[in-house]
Amino acid sequence: MSRWLQAPLYLGLIVAQGIYVWQFWQELIHLIGMMAVERTVTETELMLIVLGLIDVVMISNLLIMVIVGGWETFVSRLDLEDHPDQPEWLSHVNAGVLKVKLATAIIGISSIHLLKTFINAPSIDDSTMMWQTIIHLAFVVSALAIAYTEKLLHSKH
Repeated sequence: MSRWLQAPLYLGLIVAQGIYVWQFWQELIHLIGMMAVERTVTETELMLIVLGLIDVVMISNLLIMVIVGGWETFVSRLDLEDHPDQPEWLSHVNAGVLKVKLATAIIGISSIHLLKTFINAPSIDDSTMMWQTIIHLAFVVSALAIAYTEKLLHSKH
């Protein structure tokens, strides 16, 4: 029964998901307002705002993976078999698969942040760009290590 102590944590993540939806709509309305009023938005400004929207969507996707996959793995079965809305990845989720999926999602989010940094490079100091690149590479190496470890664990079974 102690697994149900995690239920409020997942409910809190659903609230965080709602906050990200709110943030997405605020940014989209801001973009539409800029396009309607200024009409002189540079391609770089537009790209940075759109990358911000993509970033929010990717973080939101990460939240969904954690909420649905975590609930299914650690709290209670969702009984979605043969349901038309069942996510494809959910049928073979376990703690190891969830870790690998989360690690790759974090790499995707980090990639968006790094791309925003590179697009905005003239206004960012070299040290910041270097550290962001190093941190991104650390995420990549960590994800590869997690995936390799999961492969080793599954090959022994």
